Amino acid sequence: MLDSKVPAGPLAQKWSNYKFNLKLVNPANKRKFTVIVVGTGLAGASAAASLAELGYNVITFCYQDSPRRAHSIAAQGGINAAKSYQNDGDSVFRLFYDTIKGGDYRSREANVYRLAEVSVNIIDQCVAQGVPFAREYGGLLDNRSFGGAQVSRTFYARGQTGQQLLLGAYSALNRQIKKGKVKSYTRHEMLDLVMIDGHAKGIVTRDLVSGKIETHAAHAVLMCTGGYGNVFFLSTNAMGCNVTAAWRAHKRGAYFANPCYTQIHPTCIPVTGDHQSKLTLMSESLRNDGRVWVPKTQEMAERLRKGEIKANDIKEDDRDYFLERKYPSFGNLVPRDVASRNAKEAVDDGRGVGKTGFAVFLDFKEAIGRLGEDAVRAKYGNLFDMYYQITDENPYKQPMRIYPAVHYTMGGVWVDYNLMTTIPGLYALGECNFSDHGANRLGASALMQGLADGYFVIPYTVGDYLAKLGSFAPVDHSHPAFEATRKEVEDKINKLLSLNGTETVDDIHKKLGLIMWEYCGMARTAEGLQKAQGLIQELKKEFWTNVRVLGENEELNLSLEKAGRVADFLELGELMVVDALQRAESCGGHFRLESQTEEGEAKRNDDEFAYVSAWEYKGDNVPEELHKEDLVFENVQLTQRSYK
Repeated sequence: MLDSKVPAGPLAQKWSNYKFNLKLVNPANKRKFTVIVVGTGLAGASAAASLAELGYNVITFCYQDSPRRAHSIAAQGGINAAKSYQNDGDSVFRLFYDTIKGGDYRSREANVYRLAEVSVNIIDQCVAQGVPFAREYGGLLDNRSFGGAQVSRTFYARGQTGQQLLLGAYSALNRQIKKGKVKSYTRHEMLDLVMIDGHAKGIVTRDLVSGKIETHAAHAVLMCTGGYGNVFFLSTNAMGCNVTAAWRAHKRGAYFANPCYTQIHPTCIPVTGDHQSKLTLMSESLRNDGRVWVPKTQEMAERLRKGEIKANDIKEDDRDYFLERKYPSFGNLVPRDVASRNAKEAVDDGRGVGKTGFAVFLDFKEAIGRLGEDAVRAKYGNLFDMYYQITDENPYKQPMRIYPAVHYTMGGVWVDYNLMTTIPGLYALGECNFSDHGANRLGASALMQGLADGYFVIPYTVGDYLAKLGSFAPVDHSHPAFEATRKEVEDKINKLLSLNGTETVDDIHKKLGLIMWEYCGMARTAEGLQKAQGLIQELKKEFWTNVRVLGENEELNLSLEKAGRVADFLELGELMVVDALQRAESCGGHFRLESQTEEGEAKRNDDEFAYVSAWEYKGDNVPEELHKEDLVFENVQLTQRSYK
């Protein structure tokens, strides 16, 4: 069994007591240590700025041309915090409970409580940085509600919350860059981890402009590289988002946990054809005022799809507001997995809308009638404008069309309470790790976790590791491990460049995405997962024998970049299927058709699967070994989730 290093004692006192017992590095010694931060989104930028502020020397890496282009900017709806400004019954414990329940009881209690506990500090930190959160008439910070909660605890900056939070962290990072405490490498991609005596001591990178392969040394390495949703090809992630840094660390010994836990977001603009390279998210905040519905009959839906009638022609009595009908307590604000699964069921029933039939309506007619168009425009105007620009449909005059899409990954690199992986000196923060969201992330919790890890957790825990090293000596960059790892990276690049088949990398990636969506998406069966494993193994052979990688290494080479990332996605995709196959239960958004209640809801199996599945890489073409971390619940009672 894995040791999570969760401290003993009452839940509410674990973190404060633990911090006091951590070893410290005194201020004069902090400048003798160097820390590498890979990724400069919310988790990476906040961690780098915080560590540099403390006195550490920090080196940051991102593949974008600026840290401010990290995918964190795409988060729209808000960030949770248990401030209880609305005086509506919220508390740290309620945020903790909602997060545990929302994750379908598959997350670690101690980590989730710490997340809820520090959430209140995040808002103060960001306000001090100048983040322009929305405010009420009297000047207090405003809140709105999100799925999976019956209180209003989500702070927001119109539909640009992620961007505004990242600009706050980015400004703090830039301050440290100017002071000389942070050295920033942009357009650099981590391709491997350097280990010395079992500890992480550096990384190997490729300069994406020149192709130069470089090594960088440090006393500790922080991976803040986001999620792996692009394994599905079509997702709401930026096209550059990938798993390479995490996967290469996994192959060096970092366990990969719960890889099959993928979040399907219910509020995305539907697919329109094979030409698309990504999907667009519409903020979950729209479900505060928008009502989800489909026609009650297949015949009426068919007439809609053919263009014989329009949505506004359908009378109220002929509409099925299925979330309100099935879940009266939460209505349209059920958690994302429940909303997504029910939208899919409506479409599978032949009642989908739009030309493809793969969509449901999100209708603001009632809200506009109740609040007025100006009020709705003030709350959601930029989101409505984005929808109009993409679809050429006016959501003020007709319902939006939405459908579930891959959005976030709850699985990731396994970490203990310190956020350290199974490799000493290697940490994983934010979406890169698995720790806080269980089988389904509640909306507005991703930004919360990224900033909690970077601002308020890692500054304590990385110091404990560094204090125990017993030496202030710089990492020996001439150690043979650096050159050996560099040589392995170069050999892999040369192998990719030698491929001269007939298929493009995107062709293979699209095929992988279809396999993953069809067999390892919202609805899964043992038979389908077994089929998917065979299909991915065949696709891997096809990749290494028939793909074509153009160009050379010593240049800007997007074909080479994609090839390395897709090679990793193929291996990850197979592990996701294996993980889903062994977890024979329905949990969160991961619906095994063999495991459901009489009402068709997800049915967990706590007796057999109340654990974290952590996979150890054992070698190419060798099955990975499963390790388990038992999940112990001392403060919440395991119950069948119900939002009715």
